[in-house]
Amino acid sequence: MSLNLSAETPAVPDDATDGAWLECIDCGETFAPFADVRYTCDGCDGLLEVRYADLPTFDDFEGRGVWRYADALPLESGVTTQEGATPLYEVPRLEDEIGLEALRIKHEGMNPTGSFKDRGMTVGVAVARELGVDRLACASTGNTSAALAAYGSRGGMETLVLLPAGKVAAGKVAQASLHGARILEVDGNFDACLDIVQELAAEGEAYLLNSLNPFRLEGQKTIGLEILEAFRDDYGAFPDRIVLPVGNAGNTAALYKAFRELLQAGAIDRGDVPKLTGVQAAGAAPMVEAVENGADEVRRWDDVETRATAIRIGNPVNAPKALPGIRETGGTAIAVSDEEITDAQRALAGEGIGVEPASAASVAGLRKLRAEEIVTEDERVACLTTGHLLKDPDAAAAAGADPEPVPATTDGVLEHLAGERLSER
Repeated sequence: MSLNLSAETPAVPDDATDGAWLECIDCGETFAPFADVRYTCDGCDGLLEVRYADLPTFDDFEGRGVWRYADALPLESGVTTQEGATPLYEVPRLEDEIGLEALRIKHEGMNPTGSFKDRGMTVGVAVARELGVDRLACASTGNTSAALAAYGSRGGMETLVLLPAGKVAAGKVAQASLHGARILEVDGNFDACLDIVQELAAEGEAYLLNSLNPFRLEGQKTIGLEILEAFRDDYGAFPDRIVLPVGNAGNTAALYKAFRELLQAGAIDRGDVPKLTGVQAAGAAPMVEAVENGADEVRRWDDVETRATAIRIGNPVNAPKALPGIRETGGTAIAVSDEEITDAQRALAGEGIGVEPASAASVAGLRKLRAEEIVTEDERVACLTTGHLLKDPDAAAAAGADPEPVPATTDGVLEHLAGERLSER
C-alpha cells in the first residue's frame, strides 16, 4: 500500500471499533485497534497506521493542547499533563539573516517534560491503559525515556527504559530517574537498545512505546495541526515548508499523516500541503543518504556519532512512512555538521530561544538549504525545535560564553568591565 497524498477516504473494514482501526502500510491488512497488543502487521511485519472513518476539519477542533484535536485521535482523552499548545516564535533577526518571507520557530521544548515526546505519550499511555497493560518500556536517546517515565508515573504504571551507556545527556537521565523509571544502561548504541526492547515487547514483557508504536505518532501529528492553524491565523495561508530534525523519523511520518487526513477531510487542498524537509547530523544521516540516492529503503548505519544526542540514530524505524512524506510533499533532506548545529543553537539563543543541539539542526539545515537556493526567499517556513536547552546542559555550557572571574568588590568589577572595553577598541 502506497502512502500517497490523496483525497480518497478509506473504506471502513469490519474490524473497525468506533470508526477506528489499524492498517498495514505495506499489505493493507486491517486490525481492530484495541483487541490485542500489536506494533506491526501480523502477516508481513509492515508498519501500522491508525485509520479513521470520519476525519475532522479545523471547525471540529476545540479546547487547547493535544486533546483539542481529540476528533483526530483514537481516544477522547488521555493521561495528560497539559501538553501541546507550544509557542510558535517570531525570530526577526534570523528571518532577515537567512532571507525569508517569514520564519517561525515551533518550540516543542516548552512541553511539560521539555520535548515533543509528551504529545505521543499522552496518547500512547492512554492506549496502554485501554489495553490493560501494566508495564511500559522504551529505548531512548533521552527524551523518550523522560516523557515515558513522567506519563507512566502519572498513569500509575511501571516504566522500563533502555539507554545507551554514556551516550545520554544528564538532564534526560535525571528526569527518567526522578519520575521513577527503572533505567537499564546498555553497552551499545540506541539501535541496539531498540532491538532489545522490541524483543521484550514481542515476548509480552512490556508494552513498547517507541515511535514504532502507531498510537504514539497520533499524538505527535498534532504538532502539524497547531502549525497550520497558527500560520493560517497569522498569515492567512499555510506554511510553504516545515523543516525538522530527523532521528527515528517519527515526526516526519506523523506530520505527513496529519496532512493526508486534512486533505481527505477536505480541510486543505493539495497545494496547501507544506514541504516536509528533514535535517540530520552528518554523523548520523541514513535518511539523507536514502533521499539523495533516490532509494526506497534506508540503509542502517551501525556507527553513528554526533553531539546532537537526540538524533544519534542509525536505523530510523519510521523511514517507510517518512520517505514518502518527504517525496510526496516536494521536500528534501540535508545533513549538517556538528559545528553548523552549534552555530544555529547560538543563533536561536540570541533570539531568546533555548534548545538542545538536535533541535537546532532544523535551523542549521534551513540555513544551508537557503544558501544553496533550494529554499527560496519568498517562502514562509516553520522550523521545528524538539527539545529544551536544559535537556543537555553540558552542550549548552560548551556552546555559551565562559564565566569571567572578578574580585569581590564593586571597584574590581568596574575595573574588569573597563578593561574589557579598552581591549575591544
